[in-house]
Amino acid sequence: MTTAGAVAGGAPVRVLLADDEHLIRGALAALLGLEEDLRVVAEAGSGPEAVAMARAHRPDVAVVDLQMPGFDGVRVATSLRAELPGCRVLIVTSHGRPGHLRRALEAGVRGFVPKTVSAQRLAEIIRTVHAGGRYVDPELAADAISAGDSPLSPREAELLELAEDGAPVAEIAARASLTPGTVRNYLSSAAAKLGAENRHAAARIARAQGWL
Repeated sequence: MTTAGAVAGGAPVRVLLADDEHLIRGALAALLGLEEDLRVVAEAGSGPEAVAMARAHRPDVAVVDLQMPGFDGVRVATSLRAELPGCRVLIVTSHGRPGHLRRALEAGVRGFVPKTVSAQRLAEIIRTVHAGGRYVDPELAADAISAGDSPLSPREAELLELAEDGAPVAEIAARASLTPGTVRNYLSSAAAKLGAENRHAAARIARAQGWL
């Protein structure tokens, strides 16, 4: 395809693709490869691998799936913001909860789009992000505005995240450098705010809403 960037003779935009679904990642790489001004320089199948590949290849734009093994796209964005501030991050997701968008924007993500977007439209958004712009899917943005903020305090969210894998209170307390009693109070407060019967249910609710 002929593009404005290619015609102008500028260097291609270097792109990293990170998605744990190999078929989707491969298809997207092939489609973006048809764009003369875009070049996929690296691919990754997990959060840690995405960060490692970004360090090695220093892409201009990282297109990152929200949900990946190891850690999620928001954490990838946070790491890249600190280590490679010149790399713009664009998150694609099939889990467009309002809380996810808020966390992504706080992490410095420049684009947030659903996986239903076409490859051609994604290419346009990559160019926008690379040029310093921002793109957020209008429906996801509207949902985030209508949903409001998370009812959880930062500490409650932190402790719920630690409780997700079923860790006992004593272990959570040790990892958070708090007393077990304090941890119980925070977790009970979080469960009450979310209308959950226990901390495990509260963690599931918070994760589903994108608040963790």
